[in-house]
Amino acid sequence: MADINLSRITKSFGDYRAVNQVSLDIHDGEFVALLGPSGCGKTTLLRLLAGFEEPDQGVIALGGQAVADPVNGVMINPEARNLGIVFQSYALWPHMSVARNVGYPLEVRGLGRAEREAKIAEALSIVALEPYADRSPTELSGGQRQRVALARCLVMEPRAVLLDEPLANLDVHLRETMQQAFLDFHRRTGATMIYVTHDQAEAMAMADRIAVMDKGCIRQMAAPETLYREPADHMVAGFVGAGAVLPIGDVSMRGAGRCSVRLGDAAIHARICQKAASNMNELGLCLRPEDVWVDEAGTLRGSVEDCVYLGGRFRLQVRVGADQVLPVYATKRARIGEAVGLVISDGWVFNRSEGEAA
Repeated sequence: MADINLSRITKSFGDYRAVNQVSLDIHDGEFVALLGPSGCGKTTLLRLLAGFEEPDQGVIALGGQAVADPVNGVMINPEARNLGIVFQSYALWPHMSVARNVGYPLEVRGLGRAEREAKIAEALSIVALEPYADRSPTELSGGQRQRVALARCLVMEPRAVLLDEPLANLDVHLRETMQQAFLDFHRRTGATMIYVTHDQAEAMAMADRIAVMDKGCIRQMAAPETLYREPADHMVAGFVGAGAVLPIGDVSMRGAGRCSVRLGDAAIHARICQKAASNMNELGLCLRPEDVWVDEAGTLRGSVEDCVYLGGRFRLQVRVGADQVLPVYATKRARIGEAVGLVISDGWVFNRSEGEAA
């Protein structure tokens, strides 16, 4: 296994800059997700790391060794980087058994039969597919096929495992099962894993840290809880988690890291990031649904515009101003147009235009 370091990586296709000055440090054994909307550059970044694309600028290093450095003429081919890769498509040969699919890279390398069989058995054990070794991939479910692809990575003892939207073709129940399979795989092997996805639920459930990408840049990289509770800018606040992001004006400081914000007739006590506390321009207030609830004693008044049953609770959309609609969780159904009072227990104030842009 190895640390992975990307320094000021840039990649363009014609006039389109897919990756823009990205720097990223991933620790040995870490599970990192690259999260962002379609076209944000996350798959291109993964392909650069794998060696399928060459950067225009910057340095990529694995375990302290440069594998891509155009200034110095370094471009190590994909095979020599020893990285395992799992794609959306499983890329399994239907005429080969599961065991033969898993062991095929070892055949190519010329390993002896006994050593191959030992490595195949160990890999299938880790992904819980030992009973399926002699079956054809056509007899397996989508989730099982994805685990075969993961086992095929493992037999090569890669420095890291790269996963590009591996669950995109699975239904919701299989995705949840495979999320747990990936977590179990990570815990058992200690492999460094880089996981590309546009699905924030996948990233939140599995990653130690998440790099949120937009327009070829990393807007913020942090633990899932930090991204959710302390987004760096408007893009991250809106893309990660449900909630409302509202432009705000006057803010009164109430001590280190705390402030008071006016929203309608209500004063809201909120957390404030250090940048916003020192530069109160273009401020935004991020409110999560669990921090807002219906209470007739609440001084913030609004009108219910929508009510959706989620199973165990309702999600309301409550308009509190001309351009301000808040998502609210409630235990009871509300009528459309019903006037309600709201209490807000927490919020996060940040500079809407500022992110890491790394």
